Amino acid sequence: MSFKDLSLFRKKSVPVKREAHDPFSLMHRDMESLFDDFFKGFELEPFFGPDISSYSPKVDVKESDKEIRVLAELPGMDEKEINVTLNKDSLILKGEKKEEKEDNDKGYHRLERSYGSFCRTIPLPVEIESDKVSASYKKGILTISIPKSKKAIEEKKKIKIQVE
Repeated sequence: MSFKDLSLFRKKSVPVKREAHDPFSLMHRDMESLFDDFFKGFELEPFFGPDISSYSPKVDVKESDKEIRVLAELPGMDEKEINVTLNKDSLILKGEKKEEKEDNDKGYHRLERSYGSFCRTIPLPVEIESDKVSASYKKGILTISIPKSKKAIEEKKKIKIQVE
């Protein structure tokens, strides 16, 4: 009798399914590989976007000596669908885009709907005058002007660069 036979935790042989020899598993793996290779390099974002149900507006943030200006592209939205909130150190843009188009013409009927909500948080790097913030909306562009506080304007300091 060997030492292996005395062991309580002897390895028992367990039947293992070998997928490498199963013709249906091989075919399934080959089909997945074929489709992965075929669609590699195709970008479907122009047609469907990164996530069909989400929407993220383009936002530009410009800073001058006196203010921070935020421009957000929100085409096709109504100002009632946009919510702008100002915190101590950030600006939050929220909204939900709902669009519905219906065509009913000469023997066909088409109804298209698209929905998407967004929430963008823009950090504010300086102290601001929250009571003087203004927002306007024209032709799909939301413009928010955020004046800097006098303290933030005065704290600007030029640093001299030394050449070695």
